[in-house]
Amino acid sequence: MTNPLFFVIPNFTFKNGTKLPSVKLAYLDINPTAPKTALISTCFKGRLNTTLTFANGAFKNHRIILVALFGNGESSSPSNTSDFPASLAYEDCVRAQYLLLTKELGINELDVVCGFSMGGQMAYHWAALYPKFVRRAVVICSSARTSKHNYQFLEGPRVALEFGVDYADAKKSMVRKRDGGDNEVGEKEVPRCVQAFGKAYSAWLTSAEWFDEELYKSLGAETLEEWDLQASKEGYVGWEVDDLLALLGMWQRGDISCGGNLEDALTKLEAEVLLMPCETDQYFRPGPNKREAKSLKNAQVAVIPSVWGHIAGGGSNSTDTQWMDNRISEFLNR
Repeated sequence: MTNPLFFVIPNFTFKNGTKLPSVKLAYLDINPTAPKTALISTCFKGRLNTTLTFANGAFKNHRIILVALFGNGESSSPSNTSDFPASLAYEDCVRAQYLLLTKELGINELDVVCGFSMGGQMAYHWAALYPKFVRRAVVICSSARTSKHNYQFLEGPRVALEFGVDYADAKKSMVRKRDGGDNEVGEKEVPRCVQAFGKAYSAWLTSAEWFDEELYKSLGAETLEEWDLQASKEGYVGWEVDDLLALLGMWQRGDISCGGNLEDALTKLEAEVLLMPCETDQYFRPGPNKREAKSLKNAQVAVIPSVWGHIAGGGSNSTDTQWMDNRISEFLNR
C-alpha cells in the first residue's frame, strides 16, 4: 500500500455555509514525470489504494493525481474532523481539488478527468465548474444528475443504518476515536447498523444475472452466504457511520445543474466526454447517459457488455477492466 500525501487548505467554506479553520485532501501522485495529466477521484466507499487508475494501461503516459473525496475517511471527514458540515456537495470537493492542483502542484490544465460512480459524478462536476480547465472527461457507471430511482434506492441502506439498534453507540464511538478517547469497538468489528447498511446495499451491486450465474464464486466465495458476509460485513471494516452518510448524502444531491435545467447545463460543457455505463447497472443505467450525450457538444457512449452490474466499472473483474481500458485508450487517441 502507498501512503497518501496531504494538502491542507486553511479557512475553507463549504457550500452549506460551514467554515472550518482547515481541511485536508489525501491524494496520490502517480507517474509524476509523465507528460500528460489525469485526475481521478475515489468512489463511494472507495479508498486511495483500492481505486482503479488505469495507470498501466490507458493512463500510462499520464501523471495521475488520485484524490480522496471529502467524507471517505482519508480526506477531511466526520470521522477525523470536528464540526464537519452536516451536508456535503460535489462542488466542495471540486473546489478543494482545484486548489490542490493549481496552488500545490502547479497544474493549470487537465488532459483528462476520470471517475467511477461518485468519481464519475465528480468528473461531470469538474467539467461543469471549470469548463476551460478540463479537455476530456471519462464518466464510468455514473450520471450528471442522480435520478429519483437512484435516490430512492439509497434511502434503503440509509434508513437501515440510522435505525440500527447500535447506531447511536457507533456514532459515539466514532466521536471518541476522533477526539482521542477510548474506543470500545475493535478495529475489525463492524457495528450491526453498518452490517444492516451493507446488507440493504448488497443486491444492488451487481445484477440478477450475476447471481444466477453464481459469479460470487469468482471472488473466492464458495456460497452465497460467504459472499454475503464479504459484502455486508468484511467489506465495511474500518468504515464509520457518519462517513458513509456524508458520502451517501452527497451522492443523493448530485446534480451539475444545481436543480436547474440539466440539458442547458450539459450544453455548456466544453470537454470531450466518454460515458461508459454498464448494461446491467441497476441504478446508474445506460438510458440517462444516452440522453445526456444528446445535449453534450462532443460525447460518445460505450456501454460495458457485462453482467457484473455497477461494480463492473470499478475493476471487479479483469475482462471488463480490459474492455474499459481499450475504450479509454481509443477515446484519448482519436
